Amino acid sequence: MTRPGKGPAGEESTMKIIVAPDSFKGSLSAKETAEAMQRGILQVVKNGEVVLMPMADGGEGFVDAMAAALNGQLTEVDTFDPLGRPITAAYALVDDGQTAIIETAAASGLTLLKRDERNPLKASTYGTGLLVRHAIERGCKTIYIGLGGSATNDGGIGLAQALGYRFIGESGHELDINGRGLEKIAHIDASNRLGALDDVQVIAACDVDTRLCGEQGASAVFGPQKGATPEMVQFLDGVLRSLADAVKSHLGFDMLTLAGGGAAGGLGAGLAAFCGATLQNGIDLVLRACRFEEKLPGTDLILTGEGNTDEQTLMGKVPVGIGKRAKQAHVPVVCLSGGLGKRYERVKEAGISAVFSIMPRPASLDEAMENAAEWIEEASREIISLWLAAQKR
Repeated sequence: MTRPGKGPAGEESTMKIIVAPDSFKGSLSAKETAEAMQRGILQVVKNGEVVLMPMADGGEGFVDAMAAALNGQLTEVDTFDPLGRPITAAYALVDDGQTAIIETAAASGLTLLKRDERNPLKASTYGTGLLVRHAIERGCKTIYIGLGGSATNDGGIGLAQALGYRFIGESGHELDINGRGLEKIAHIDASNRLGALDDVQVIAACDVDTRLCGEQGASAVFGPQKGATPEMVQFLDGVLRSLADAVKSHLGFDMLTLAGGGAAGGLGAGLAAFCGATLQNGIDLVLRACRFEEKLPGTDLILTGEGNTDEQTLMGKVPVGIGKRAKQAHVPVVCLSGGLGKRYERVKEAGISAVFSIMPRPASLDEAMENAAEWIEEASREIISLWLAAQKR
């Protein structure tokens, strides 16, 4: 491992720093975050290598990260946002068009809604289902679907309807394809299910290991950030249980026991039930695609980061995925975050050496998001300055 200082010929030795952050949701993409970190580093590191590796764990940036690693090409599709409004969203094609990479955030994402529009009773994954259908109908045989950053809590029934499933209520009428529509499912009709699904391998990239229901389930843990009141949380948890009962009765699949099934408001479990999907850790998929471990030799320090670091980071978020691999290679990792939440310090269990907030002073959320790039740059500069000073002792 190289260290700052004087080399054998009296010249300053170089250092290698990997910059591998997630996006700062609603503010900066992972690429923009990495570039801000790089600017800060280069203010104090004059003779070194900075390797940019924007990351994602299944949420915003999953398509960009995978496409960059695998030389993917984006294709745009007319679809719908979580509230059913027409939008255009993109997914990536790799392997000569045989593999599609889709992220739920592109059509069913929280960032597509204004704060006062967030309502998981109304939000649907139907738009994401149209992206999946488009990829299947153009001949893709493998589909990766990133599950982070959703505005939905519909258990995947919106996506399933886009693929031909029908959800019938007790009255015999087809139900709404959103969180409210889960309330009275009496029958699941798969007679018009897209037949080509049988020839497609679907892999869901999870950013959490949450199960579908319960105190640590999709509704309780993530519902509030999607606009759910405590009463909504209780209702949504109950109707997701009803969906699981209907799925077990009609399709023979147990949604309740699936680790990661609660990702994207139950879309993880829905993809497994309706598409035969396997669930994998999203950051693991991205790190393999980027050949992260091959780039660790000779690395002195890694900077990672995310919009908010708290105990949920341990569920499978980017910093933890980075930290675990870096720990095995004995490379220190510093995490920069927009905010530090409940029990954030627990991420050190996963190989993170230190965690810092980028906030230089108390500020509103709007101010923090507006100044995120500048503050990330400043924090990166100061952390590297401290790192260099420590190495010279």
